[in-house]
Formats: sequence, structure tokens, C-alpha cells
Amino acid sequence: MKKSFLSLILIFTLTTFSLSADEGMWMLHLLKQQKYPEMKKLGLKLRDYDIYNPNGTSIKDAVVQFGGGCTGEVISSQGLVLTNHHCGYGQIQNHSTLEHNYLENGFWAMTKTEELPNPGLTVTFIDKVEEVTDYVKNCLERDKALDKDGILFLSPAYLKSIAKERVGKEFLENNAGADVEIKPFFDGNQYFMFIKKIYSDIRLVGAPPSSIGKFGADTDNWMWPRHTGDFSLFRIYADKNGNPAPYSPDNVPLKPKRWLTVSTQGANENDFVMILGFPGTTYKFYTSWEVAERRDIDNRVRINMRRVRQEALLNEMLADPQVNIQYASKYTGSTNAYKSAIGSNWAIDKRNFVMAKKRQQERLIGWAKKKNKTQFLAALDTIQHIVEQRSDLRFRDRMLNEGIVRGIEFANVPVRNADSLIRALRNKDEKKIENFTLLLLNDYRNFANKNYSVEVDKKVAKAMIAEYIRLVPKDKHPDVFTVLHTEFEGDINKYVDNIFENSVFGSEANLEKFLSHLTPETLVHDPMFSFARSVKKEEAMLKDQQDAFARAYLIARRSYLDGVLEMDGATAYAPDANLTLRLAYGQLKGYAPRDAVYYEPQTTVEGIMEKEDPGNWEFVVPEKLKELYNKGDYGRYALPGGKMPVAFMASTHTTGGNSGSPVMNAGGELIGINFDRNWEGVGGDIQYLPDYQRSIIVDIRYVLFIIDKFAGATHLIEEMDIQ
Repeated sequence: MKKSFLSLILIFTLTTFSLSADEGMWMLHLLKQQKYPEMKKLGLKLRDYDIYNPNGTSIKDAVVQFGGGCTGEVISSQGLVLTNHHCGYGQIQNHSTLEHNYLENGFWAMTKTEELPNPGLTVTFIDKVEEVTDYVKNCLERDKALDKDGILFLSPAYLKSIAKERVGKEFLENNAGADVEIKPFFDGNQYFMFIKKIYSDIRLVGAPPSSIGKFGADTDNWMWPRHTGDFSLFRIYADKNGNPAPYSPDNVPLKPKRWLTVSTQGANENDFVMILGFPGTTYKFYTSWEVAERRDIDNRVRINMRRVRQEALLNEMLADPQVNIQYASKYTGSTNAYKSAIGSNWAIDKRNFVMAKKRQQERLIGWAKKKNKTQFLAALDTIQHIVEQRSDLRFRDRMLNEGIVRGIEFANVPVRNADSLIRALRNKDEKKIENFTLLLLNDYRNFANKNYSVEVDKKVAKAMIAEYIRLVPKDKHPDVFTVLHTEFEGDINKYVDNIFENSVFGSEANLEKFLSHLTPETLVHDPMFSFARSVKKEEAMLKDQQDAFARAYLIARRSYLDGVLEMDGATAYAPDANLTLRLAYGQLKGYAPRDAVYYEPQTTVEGIMEKEDPGNWEFVVPEKLKELYNKGDYGRYALPGGKMPVAFMASTHTTGGNSGSPVMNAGGELIGINFDRNWEGVGGDIQYLPDYQRSIIVDIRYVLFIIDKFAGATHLIEEMDIQ
């Protein structure tokens, strides 16, 4: 028995630390020395500089960061960009009205003049990546007098300033749209600089109806098998010289340096695939204590509080089509993180991530003792102590964030201009009174915008406050909740109704009444502003108290990662994701989620028809799609057996931010668009699960079929290089 147990421990330890061939989100400029030989063995046909070439064009030049949190790819010589439907969802929603409901009916610009501008949306190209570790260390040494908290090494503002210093003011001034950024990797043990070009005239070109682009909605989110046509099309515009420029009717479609060739050949099980994109955040180097903290505090709070919010939102959305348009994007965003947290906790418990990280720590401890590297032992002790000490603060912070700040819209009414107006009124400064009155009016218009409903905010707030006060001790509530307990005797309904009845921002009528008779006391005692002030005060207090641990914690984290890299080598691992350009690779592959069950890696339109439920908004199938299905009218996009492909899976290591990422075959041709992960693989943000983790990808043939046969937008098909 003892021998068997020890053998199991040894096997577990080895499997914990040996990297799966598919694991990792790799830096492109380091591929040759890290992963290129493995990729070739799996079937890659490209040279390393075909993927990343600092001195010429490469596939990298066709991949963009779409907005602030998604990926896209250029697929034509006219600047056509492909991304996910859910990545373009906010823009599609903004253009939607009851008369022109593009969410419900889809949108297709049949000419370039019909393409719709999207203020605030950007597309970012990465021109060059450069390691600057030594440069940053020299700057930190030079500027150590500025490092009052000891954590300047992670400061985004500081790293931004020295990045600009390195490239020079002249470079930024002489290159339109140019930007530069230095980011820390391995918790500040390495630094890389990214030279970017940012375009801001981005126009909506096409999007399928939500019954295609969001088919399965919340029920199918994070699940397999999947049948979602999750894509949308945009176009990058530039000035006549091809430079980034603000929106103008005179701008022209961008002529990109590189665009992807599209393949209609698909891929077979075990074929090599790779993904380029901008993954957001992973936690591969968590300690065991941090894993437990994430499970027991972060995830559990998120799961519970978002469940409450979503139930309240959904009831209102299903009851009113206008509300459904207003809150569609907000609801989707909330649901995504909710289900992710549930999947994360499933993986943590079922795959025993706490024990896996303990083995990781034990390996470092053993090595550090042997090498007399006591600083790494001290780092682990510090991390454990801080995680234990901050637990109550972290719980209260997460409850406030999920339950109030994120959960209640009126908790975020802007108070700054209201407070400035109070001072102006008390000082009888007519010029400032006029100025801040206009700013306050603008604040109201931004708050009570077309995507806001007073009644929805009320109902959600009542539900969120009830759950918050149930779980957080009374003596640790924001000060403003004293009013709830004293004046309203804990009656949440009356409390929230009173806020709206008596707040300047409670209604248009209330605002007009205030504007007709400006008094500082009205704003001082305004219940909505008082609520927002108190929440911000509580939020700041919790932040300050947690920040007291930050310096020691971040320094310990850096030391811990320094130990891991020293032990295993600087190129042994891919750094955690941080919204920088990465490559993941693997194979088109199914998986077995549980005993006697195997999921095939490819789905077809047959599955859409099997799931159809006209009485369920998540599974409505458009009549046009049913007509095409019944006729078998799939054109050149069908599988050899005649069925129409929809989605497939791959063993690639992805996370949030990879939405919209191009999925390419061994020759670098586009075969799909990444849009999700499977339920069992969500925990891969902490620990990669080779037998379970799968990226979920919409097959490019389904995308082309919808554009061509369903929408009739053949002019877009003609733009592309299709093999």
C-alpha cells in the first residue's frame, strides 16, 4: 500500500510539472527558441518568420486587438476585419432601434457607404516586440528615489513613461496612430516593449441576427456541442495616405500590410491548428493559498451575486422588447463571467488544483533549500501570511464590487460635478454655476442614456441590496445603509423607491425641478448622490486597507517567480496572459468529459435543427436558415458528406481576450474564429487540463455560408482570398 501511494505521488508530481505539448500562450518573437520545433513535429508547415518577422511582413500583421478586450483578423486587401458577434455586440446594439433592430434581424452593408461608424472603437496592430528587461532595470535604479512604495516595477504609468522615453518623442509625433507600451511579465522578472499602430475609424459591415450569432445564448455558453455563428464584420478606415485618422467621410478603407487567406478545406481530427490573439489574464503561477482564495472568495461571491442580478434583469428583459435591447449587452457580459466562475470552481475542486500548487511549492522549497536560496522560502511564507490576513477585507471588497458597484447602476452616478456645483452655489460664482450646471446636465444624459431604465435599475437594486445585507455584517456596511436601517426600518423597497423619488437623477422631472431652483442643499442631501458617495468611500477604504498588504505581496510574488525561473530556466514557461499578443497551438480534438461519453470535435447544422425551440428565445432558428437546410443549399461550404459544418474544438490554450482570434491550419490559412471554451476547461486559467481543455471555434465555412447564402452579401465573399 505504501509503495503504491508513493508511486501515485510521484506520478502526480511529474504530471503536474511536465508541460503538455498544447499548453501555453507563447510570445511570438521567442517561438524559435521555445516552441517552434514542437510545432513542426505536430505538422506546422510555416517557417518561424512567417509567423513573426520584425523586419518584414508576417501573419502577425493580420492580427489585431479589437477594442480593449477582443481579437480580430484582417481578411481582405480592403481592411475587412473579422471578429466575434459578442465582441461587436455593443456596437450592434448601439445602432439598433425598435425600427431597425440589428440585434434581432442582423445587419449587412451592401455598399461601403452603408457601413456604420463606431465612435470610441479602435483596432490595434502590433508592429514590433522587443525585450527591454535590462533597460527597465536600469531605469528603476535611476529612478529609485521615485519608488516610494517599492512597487514602481509594476506601475503601468511609470512603464508607459519610460517606453515613450525609449522610442523618443519624435517617433511618436512623426508616426500617426503610433503608441508604445512596456509590460511586465512573470510578475516583473521580465519586460517587453510593444510598438503599436492604432486606428480609430472602424465601421460595422455585417452581423448575423442574434438567433445565429448568439444561438444557444446563456444555456450553451461554455458548453459543447455548440452551434453558434459567433462572428461580425468591421472595416478599418484610414486617411488617403493610409494613416490612422478620426472618422471622416473622406477616409478610405485601409490597405493592410497583410491579410489572411481563407481556407474552405477545413481540418480533420488531430490536425495541427494554431491561434494568435490577445489573451487577457491567467494565473498559472498561483500558490495553493491563492487558488483557495479565488475559489472561496472571488468565485463564490461572483457566482452568488451575479445570479441574483441576472435573474432580476432577465425577468424584465423577457417582459419588454425595449428593455431587452437596452440590457442585452449588460446581461451577456454579466452572464459570461458568472458561468466562468462556476466552471473555474468545478475545475479547482474536481482536479485538485490546491494540491497541484502545493506540489509546485514543495518542488521549489526542496530546490531552494538545496541551493541555499532562502529568499524564495521567505517569499512563499509572505504570500501565505498575506492571503490569510486579507481574507475578510477581500470578501467585503468583492461583495461591494459585485453586489453594489457592478450590480446597481445608480451606485455609479457621477458625483464630481455635483460636488463642484455645490461649491460654486455656496460661493455664488455665476460663471462656475453655469459651467457645472451644464456638466451636471451632461452627466445625467450619459447616466440616463438610451440603454438605461429607471424601473429596471430599481428592481435590480432591491434584489442586490437584499442579498448584500444578508451576507455582510451590519457593522461593515457602507455608512449610507444606516438610513435604510433607521429611517426605513430595513424596508429595502421603500428605501430604493425613496432614492428615485427624491433624487435629482431619479427622473427628468426631478432634474427639471432642480434646474429651475438651484440650491446646494438639494445636492448635499440628494439620496442617490449620497448613496454613490458612501459606496465610493467604502470602496476606497477597502482598497486602502488591502493596499497595506500590496507592497510586501507583490515583492514576494516577484521573488517567488524569480525562483521558479531560476530553477527551471528563463525560457521554460510561457508567461501569464496580460492582453499581449500570443500564440497557442494544438490539435483539432474531441474529448471525454465523463465516463462512457465522448464529444466529437465537429458540429453541423443538423444540431441547430435538433436544438430548435420556437418558444425559447435562445433556440429560435431563422426561417431563411431552415429553408437553406431543407434544400441542402450549402454551396461550396459543405463537408464532403454533404452536411454543413458549424463549429469545432481544438486543444489550444486560450482564455478571455482570445475571443475573435483567428484559428489557422498548418499553412497559416484561416479555418475558424475562436469564441469560447468548454466548461471543463475554464479552470485552465490556473492549471492547463490537456485531456479536458478545448477552445470552441466557429468554422470559417459556416461564416462564409451565412455571409453568402443567408445574407446574400456576396460582395464580401469576393473581397477575400479563399482557397
